[in-house]
Amino acid sequence: MDLTTFRRLRSPEGAALLTEACALAPTEATFLSHLTALRRRHPPELAAAALELALLRRRAAAKFSRAAAMYVTAEALEQASSEVVAQHRARRYGGFGRVADLGCGIGGDTVALAAAARVLAVDADPLRLAMAEANAEAYGVRDRVEFALADLRAWSPPGGLDALFFDPARRRQGRRVFRAAAYEPPLETVLGWLPAVPAAGVKAAPGIDPAEVPPGCEVEFIAVGWELREAALWFGPLRTAGRRATLLPGGHTMTDRPAGPVPVAEPQAYLFEPNPAVIRAGLVEALAEELGAAKLDPQIAYLTGGRPVASPFVRAYAVEEWLPFGLKRLNARLRALGVGQVVVKKRGSPLDPEDLRRRLRLDGPERRTLVLTHVRGRHAVLICRDLTPDPAGASAGPAP
Repeated sequence: MDLTTFRRLRSPEGAALLTEACALAPTEATFLSHLTALRRRHPPELAAAALELALLRRRAAAKFSRAAAMYVTAEALEQASSEVVAQHRARRYGGFGRVADLGCGIGGDTVALAAAARVLAVDADPLRLAMAEANAEAYGVRDRVEFALADLRAWSPPGGLDALFFDPARRRQGRRVFRAAAYEPPLETVLGWLPAVPAAGVKAAPGIDPAEVPPGCEVEFIAVGWELREAALWFGPLRTAGRRATLLPGGHTMTDRPAGPVPVAEPQAYLFEPNPAVIRAGLVEALAEELGAAKLDPQIAYLTGGRPVASPFVRAYAVEEWLPFGLKRLNARLRALGVGQVVVKKRGSPLDPEDLRRRLRLDGPERRTLVLTHVRGRHAVLICRDLTPDPAGASAGPAP
């Protein structure tokens, strides 16, 4: 879709066509047949744009509560933070009068920030900026947002700004970039704005190299359920800690604090798998101390303890038994237990879970979780019962 086509979709004629396209509830499988039918009655380019938007709105429902009224492109939707994450970040800006959303895209963060402050939304793409304005209307916050077309590489903060939120592009020619120096604009761009506006937040990839995190800022790793979604860097008055792990939608959070040495022990009655946000934030030792747990291995982020714990930061498993890894012995034990279905997790193990599943001779009504890991430096397998209900997005593959 280009800007001209977008504007036609916003006209009465386009709005009627879009309503018709959405009523078809298109899927990938039905897209071509629906498009052929629509093109018989409408201009071909407009029909294609309306049907594509109808399809994207269905996908956007996983991220946005008002997806049915939003305007998006496929790439912009993929890059946009979900509403729950954007709202979480926006809460930090409460008390600031005017905030700039830099690299606003289709406006997901703009809408969330507008609940906390007046917003200056800036983007270099005129189509995305126009979509951001339409989406602000859909959420009823258009009167709290000013929109500006600008290249952030040459942008400088105007007077009257109290805080910044910076969302650099993390794709180049359709491919993800992983180094912060390769963001567009690069992460260092925000450092040039800090003397004028010290309160700043930056959206970053969850796999950001700690060596690329600027000194003096807070790095927050944000998970939705058991899926690590992104990192946020906080500068100046927005900084509240050194490292933080946050779990949404519940808003559970933990920060770095001094922790004593964590004991290393063989598996006890319970195994605890830390949330990936905790692991990326480097807070496994702090969590172990909080839970009174030990580590199975100094280098592995699995914890163990003799009693159950109630913590949103871990998945808990009852350990039935553990043994040094050996396929023949493992098969014998699973047959003896009547296990016919397994979920295989791993951390620190070279084995491929799918390959192991194919090599297991399973037969029986029981289900177990197999954990491939190291115990005091030795390759081992733990046979467990999962005590935690499956979170959204959990998989039966290797642990994150």
